[in-house]
Amino acid sequence: MKLPASLAIFAALAAAVPASPAVAMHHQQSPAAIVDGLIAADKAFAAAAADKPLIDGLLPMFDSETVMPAPGGFVKGPEAISAALASNPANAGAKASWTPVRGGVSADGQHGFTIGFMDITAEGKPDRKAKYVAYWIKRPTGWRVAVYKRAPRIDGEISRDLMPPSLPETTLKPATDPATLAAYKVSLDKAERDFSDLSQKIGLGPAFVQNGRADATNLGAGPGFTVGNDKIGEDVAKFHGPPIQWGPEDVIVSSTGDFGITWGFITPLKAPENGQPAGGPYTTIWRRAAPDQPWRYVAE
Repeated sequence: MKLPASLAIFAALAAAVPASPAVAMHHQQSPAAIVDGLIAADKAFAAAAADKPLIDGLLPMFDSETVMPAPGGFVKGPEAISAALASNPANAGAKASWTPVRGGVSADGQHGFTIGFMDITAEGKPDRKAKYVAYWIKRPTGWRVAVYKRAPRIDGEISRDLMPPSLPETTLKPATDPATLAAYKVSLDKAERDFSDLSQKIGLGPAFVQNGRADATNLGAGPGFTVGNDKIGEDVAKFHGPPIQWGPEDVIVSSTGDFGITWGFITPLKAPENGQPAGGPYTTIWRRAAPDQPWRYVAE
């Protein structure tokens, strides 16, 4: 039996809310099932936003800790995010619809990501197209976005079919010891900085190949996502500008130490010439098979 749209939205959101840690442990959902729940939650937020102004449609999936790039830096929390979105005149009177096309989760099932396509419309204004990357954490109220990034999408053919999910490679025991959790964050911070250092030694393209996964996705310059570390490396190698460096402003890592996100700023090592990019904010989602294995980016 097909549920009415309103009930379908409620059901999808309810499925993403764990009744309690004990219930979550009892059900022992598979990683694939958890990804399905995350995709359903993203779709449910999108469906609930369909008839709302863009800002009102986006805010319900954010919480008090959500971080988003904005002109001049990163903003945190719904009030700052709302103000940043409202400062763009193109968002006035706009509505947004979006579709996730891929998801992934950590081994503890509490962290995940989605990527997808967005369409923005406003009466009397040109339609806009976008791509997004969202890092999610399962809160007591359900899945909520912890870090969110959106980028313009050029015209061109895309597929809204679901891509294969990014799943943990093995079962891992969640850590509760503060020192272990802190060590996980330090290791990911270091991985990002080592990535930047390597790019200055061997070049951006080779560094992106070496530090990425074969199933990695990148927002890319085309209408769709760039897939695979080799292809991402090829695209990044086309960057023409001054040498750059980057490093995390902050880091989030799952309790199993296999999944996390970094965000910060890309800065040129010398003044860019006219017309060359001057750097800006970045977000990178990472995965590794286990805490004793190397980090590799999986979505950015």
